[in-house]
Amino acid sequence: MNWESLLISLVKVVCVFGAVLTMFAYAVLAERKISAWIQGRVGPNRTAPPLALKIPILGRLLQRWGIFQPLADGLKAFLKEDFTPNYVRKTYFWLAPAIAMAPAFLVLAVIPFGSKLRDEPMVIANLNVGILYTFGIVSLGVYGIVLAGYASNSKYPFLGGIRSSAQMISYEIAMGMSVIPLFLIVGDLNLSEVIRWQTGNGWLIFYSPISFVIFLISAFAETNRLPFDLPESETELVGGYHTEYSSMKFALFFMGEYAAMIAASAMMVTLFFGGWTLPGLSEPAGSMAVGLLHIGIFLAKLLFFMVVFIWVRWMLPRFRYDQLMDLGWRRFIPLALANILVTAVVLWARTR
Repeated sequence: MNWESLLISLVKVVCVFGAVLTMFAYAVLAERKISAWIQGRVGPNRTAPPLALKIPILGRLLQRWGIFQPLADGLKAFLKEDFTPNYVRKTYFWLAPAIAMAPAFLVLAVIPFGSKLRDEPMVIANLNVGILYTFGIVSLGVYGIVLAGYASNSKYPFLGGIRSSAQMISYEIAMGMSVIPLFLIVGDLNLSEVIRWQTGNGWLIFYSPISFVIFLISAFAETNRLPFDLPESETELVGGYHTEYSSMKFALFFMGEYAAMIAASAMMVTLFFGGWTLPGLSEPAGSMAVGLLHIGIFLAKLLFFMVVFIWVRWMLPRFRYDQLMDLGWRRFIPLALANILVTAVVLWARTR
């Protein structure tokens, strides 16, 4: 066993895991601040530890920006009573939150978040079939939600689980078909090679904008975000599949949703917007400074899509369930099939 490679992989895992947890915490803060701005409110601006307030000027400024709010939210989740109702199916009830959160972290393992630092590629697992692995893992996310609805042994969580299974399975088909034209164009299933192809030929969104539109809207459905949050719509289902959960088990569902948003954003950056590249910026030959710059570029693009997810939630109303199913089955799947056919015909004509 190569212990050096194992240690490097472990460092990458720790760094990615830490970055995702930090982004989750401050994505919640961003959501609260952006929603407050849209609705003409202030947002969180009171929480601060006593020692921080003793820092001249900066302490009060950070408090006003709400920088300490995620720390208070995390502490509250840990200290709240972890209550398990007597009527639930306890084994599945405890298992569901972990299953709901894990797939998003597994997807991030194959995302190239940078070029190289010295000679080390900035990807945890550089799989030749990275996109197939990604969609295989994404499809597992529905099990945690369905299991939560079943284990809660209550009608509203059960209805939320049923809705989620129908919604996520429906839009997985359209999402999977939307990326087929990209791999017809690139000719490779490795995500690092997809980024390198875009370095020399331009971003793939310009080659297949229809694929991007289908992928983006399907990502909202896959992450249960408005306008597709039917599995947890409070006005109908109280809270949906996580109605009976509290404390850290609820926090795991909450974390899973935001981790799925991060994973979906990372996929869109990788597949359509050149990953860590910018026009005119080529891959360095082991330059540390440029390697760090590439990681920064990737994170900046990813944060842009996170803001899009948040902005859409507070700007668009929720779909009716029949509209949701109609869009997935009668609009997106035929459109994705037509997109594959047109792309294949164009590529065939160019080789003649």
